[in-house]
Amino acid sequence: MVAQLQQGESMRIQASVLAGVGATFDVREVDLAGPLEGEILVRIAATGLCASDVNAIDGKRTLVPFPAVVGHEAAGVVEAVGPGVVDIVVGDHVVLSIVPYCGACDFCERGIPNFCATAGSAMAAGALFDGTRRLSSRGAALHHFLTVSSFAEYAVVPASGAVKIDPTMPLDRAALLSCAVLTGYGAVRRTAGVEPGARVAVFGCGGIGLNSIQGARIAGATTIVAVDVSEEKLELARLMGATHVINSRTASAPDVIRELTGGADYVFESSGVPEVVTDAWRSVGPRGELILVGLFRQGTVLPIDAGPFVNEQTIRGCYFGSSDIREDIPELVRLYLAGELLLDELISHRIGLSDLDEAVGRLRRGEGARSVVVFEEALA
Repeated sequence: MVAQLQQGESMRIQASVLAGVGATFDVREVDLAGPLEGEILVRIAATGLCASDVNAIDGKRTLVPFPAVVGHEAAGVVEAVGPGVVDIVVGDHVVLSIVPYCGACDFCERGIPNFCATAGSAMAAGALFDGTRRLSSRGAALHHFLTVSSFAEYAVVPASGAVKIDPTMPLDRAALLSCAVLTGYGAVRRTAGVEPGARVAVFGCGGIGLNSIQGARIAGATTIVAVDVSEEKLELARLMGATHVINSRTASAPDVIRELTGGADYVFESSGVPEVVTDAWRSVGPRGELILVGLFRQGTVLPIDAGPFVNEQTIRGCYFGSSDIREDIPELVRLYLAGELLLDELISHRIGLSDLDEAVGRLRRGEGARSVVVFEEALA
């Protein structure tokens, strides 16, 4: 089948198709055309269910036209490469990313490829870089999701959105590096630049928040306060490195954080809930910084008390942890293999494509950590 794809033909694969906002997943056979210029074909080994997937399902943010094959947090093995691909070969183990880059637009030339205009246009159109699609079903085109579309056995993606990794890295763990880990860890390391001895607070202990916590631990923060409404997640936060935990249902997080730290140097808000931002902002100390990592519903207006600005406090946005995938993903792999980065503990459910609707329900209810779709054949 791979040889046919290299000749511009198609293969039949199993994929989970989403018809529109509020729909349930439909697992069925779809057609996948082979990689064109600058693209690769990847056999998906594992793909995590991320809040961004659910945001698209629920219509919280307009991320892609429908119908589409969703999924973006993934790792796998390269099966074929298109013309012009020189740094990736068949057999490479790769982590896929939602921040591919063209290398030629204004943002790429300015050294901020995370904001690549070509990639942004492709994502908005539910296409790949050339504006076309490789996915179809029953004679009609299907849209790509963030140039990845990993809720499927195979995916064709831009080569610049794939990062080669050490083949000894377990691929179900590697999938997490694609989004949640990279965003949470990157928010600490790159966006904020947390230094040893810093006092840190993290609001929201989902996939991103938990990785901000362990990012703070690895950075050498001495006080790391985790805030959530779930005792299950707060226990996991302790495992990731939190020195203190606060259940905000039973205690005032800003008051406790101020008592512990006098005001945190860095506060990370990962829930994307406006009311939580208010508490997070109240927890920042003089010259401290609030980093907004969570995604808000489109059109959200935040009510911010301007008083603390006189204390030289700042608020900063964060996209994808300000990460450089070419440097950060291999570094995260190294940290995991060295035992410093915890990933095994983040996977609460290993599932199949047919289990996605149930997993979405768990994520909406805040239950468990990460659900990961695992293709056993790809892991073998």
